[in-house]
Amino acid sequence: MKSTTSKQRKTSIAGFTLIELLVVMVILGLLAGLVGPKVVSYLGRGRSDTAKLQLEQLAAALDLYLLDVGRYPGSDEGLAALLQNGSGAKNWQGPYLRKNEIPIDPWGQEFHYNPPNQTGGSFELYSLGADNAEGGEGDNADIRL
Repeated sequence: MKSTTSKQRKTSIAGFTLIELLVVMVILGLLAGLVGPKVVSYLGRGRSDTAKLQLEQLAAALDLYLLDVGRYPGSDEGLAALLQNGSGAKNWQGPYLRKNEIPIDPWGQEFHYNPPNQTGGSFELYSLGADNAEGGEGDNADIRL
């Protein structure tokens, strides 16, 4: 009688069975499969939101440049005109960016700037997204201001 109870104790103390471990692994796999894509989409949206904020910062700096100089930087000056007065513009009061450097987008690429045309209008300021190519969807979508 004594030997039967000691055998039962040994098997109950031994640990998890293979079936129990497989069930836990399947549950963890399902959770990762369901939660993983949501986390990745939040990260991608965070980069897009960061790019929009950076574009707004650049647009505000361009507007300050306009107030001081009376025009937006030309295509030959580009965004560099926000940091230094290379063209000798009168009333330049820069630099117009706090860190004294032109930010890059969250994907490591430069922002694109097209000055207003001769008939007026506004400037174009945009990022080409993760693929650094025109168009696209998701992370590859262009972000324009």
